[in-house]
This record gives sequence, C-alpha cells and structure tokens, in this order.
Amino acid sequence: MGNRLSKIYTRTGDDGSTGLGDGSRVPKDSARVAAYGTVDELNCTIGMVLACEGVPDDVRETLTQVQHELFDLGGELCIPGMAMIEESDITRLEQVLDRFNEPLPPLKDFILPGGGMAAATCHLARTVCRRAEREVVALGREEKLRPQASRYLNRLSDLLFVLCRVLARASGHGEVLWQHERRRKPAPSAD
Repeated sequence: MGNRLSKIYTRTGDDGSTGLGDGSRVPKDSARVAAYGTVDELNCTIGMVLACEGVPDDVRETLTQVQHELFDLGGELCIPGMAMIEESDITRLEQVLDRFNEPLPPLKDFILPGGGMAAATCHLARTVCRRAEREVVALGREEKLRPQASRYLNRLSDLLFVLCRVLARASGHGEVLWQHERRRKPAPSAD
C-alpha cells in the first residue's frame, strides 16, 4: 500500500465522483464502482459468516482465504488494467468445492435459506456474490476486463452454496427443503 490514510475524509467526493486506484476519477455510480463496491459488500458478508458461532475450522480457513482473494479482486476492479486474480485461484476454489461437496448427499429438492445463523448468513453471501458477478459482467460490456474476475465469482457462488449445506449440517439445524408439494391442488370433485 503506497499511501497510508492519515485523514479519512478528503471532500474530493462531494461532487459525486470517486478516485480509482490509478488516480483517475469516475462517477460514484459507475459500473466499475458498483462492481468493486459489491465485491466489498460480499467480503463484509463473509465476515458476518465468520462471526457466527460454530463455524468449523476448515470452513473458517477457506472463507478467510476467500476474503483475502476478494480484497485482491476489489483491487483489480479498482485499478483498470490490474491483474490480481489468477487461474490458480479459480482452480483452488474448484478443488475446495469438490472436497466439501463430496461427503454431502445428492440434492433432490431445492434448499431455502436457513439452517442456523451461519448457514443463513452464508446464503446471503451467496446472493451478494451472484450480484457481484452480474455487476462484473455488466462492467465487462462497457470496458475490457480479464475473464478471471467473473469466473472467480461464479465458482465462489457455487462454493458458498455448498458451504451453506455444510454449515446447516454442522449447526445441527439441517437443511431447510422447499416443500413444493404444498401447492398441489386437490383433484376437482365430480359434483
């Protein structure tokens, strides 16, 4: 980090613009700011998962590593032309995902958000991750981006889904299954 912040407010953003990592200024509602802002929100949401009681050590270790990578991704999005997320990061997510998913029973129904505080918060992180991915894709339509950013987020949302299942089971609450049969209508009577 080149410059340390000694003063938190600068007043330079009072006009509705913000500075990127390369020194250029863009509107605060630009696609680039939306993308790295949502990555930051995702990182905060993962922090909420880690603040929950009973998160298993292997999940905690995985999510802490993800937080560091999300900070890297935010930096990549904040500095046009910067490359921080590597193919090896995506490969590692796939390997971790496979390791956590292997012992889980196959899914036969959709899962509702729930299953204890950690699992429910992880579901929230998963949806924020999907939004971050959509915003990175939107930014990629406006500006040239490396494909690793959206691929990383896509894989991460899959990992977060699997971790929701792991956390629901670890909490003892279990997964909350969608009860699709509740909408079945009785057969019409012959009256």
